[in-house]
Amino acid sequence: MENRVGKQFEGFLKTPPLWINPFQEIEQFKLPGIEEPLTQSLTEDLPSLSSNFVMGKRVERFFEWIIRQNSNYNLLAENMQISRHKITLGELDFLIEDLINRQVFHIEMVYKFYVYDPSFTSETNRWIGPNRRDTLLQKTEKLKEKQFPLLFKDETKVLLNSLGLKSGEILQKTCFKANLFVPKQFQDKHFQEINNECVVGIWLQFKDFISAEYRGFQFYAPKKQDWPILPKHGENWVNHSEIISQIKNSFEKKRAPLIWVKKPGNKFERLFVVWW
Repeated sequence: MENRVGKQFEGFLKTPPLWINPFQEIEQFKLPGIEEPLTQSLTEDLPSLSSNFVMGKRVERFFEWIIRQNSNYNLLAENMQISRHKITLGELDFLIEDLINRQVFHIEMVYKFYVYDPSFTSETNRWIGPNRRDTLLQKTEKLKEKQFPLLFKDETKVLLNSLGLKSGEILQKTCFKANLFVPKQFQDKHFQEINNECVVGIWLQFKDFISAEYRGFQFYAPKKQDWPILPKHGENWVNHSEIISQIKNSFEKKRAPLIWVKKPGNKFERLFVVWW
């Protein structure tokens, strides 16, 4: 795919924050827009992007690039490993200074894909990973119970002292972006606690995907690293029978693939086909 990193970055920029008002007592850091259009490849500024980073690390580099390009912020440190007796306690994603308000922030960068499972009783429990291995609630609890308290560990003071900082003067937030997928019957539902602009598609069980409704379209199954990319950039589209073969291969590994759908008139949709 030509300019693959640039298309990943475009998708990252267009992904909304998962909440506006505080969620589970966690505040969002409002990521600034880029001040000027891209005039060169991101990999020229961030050569590490040419490596095969997993999606989580890749979006951290996107965040880093945006902050470095913005004259209102100073990036003090990033990806700081905190250790005790050679055992890693955790990592602080970013320490940044707001030069306008003279405020230092600890920011945890999170980028997720969740599906809505109405079988759970509690609304906050219903946003889960497409492979059922993680949930929104688990992630916010990890932020509150592990990642944010890391700032106040004795081992972190050494790092903060070297930067002339005190933990009590640092505000902690997350830049939590997400793409949400709902069952067809919930497409018009308004969700109270999350940003409804994050709902970008639906999820289906295999028996529904193989129905006649989808047989006349074209499909593309992006690699996970490319999930943020907008479907209009898909290449090498395949027919229904071919994508079914690819989906079955993913199911053998207990992976729910993200599928881009190309409909007549160059209309595009995103959906997950789940194995459970």
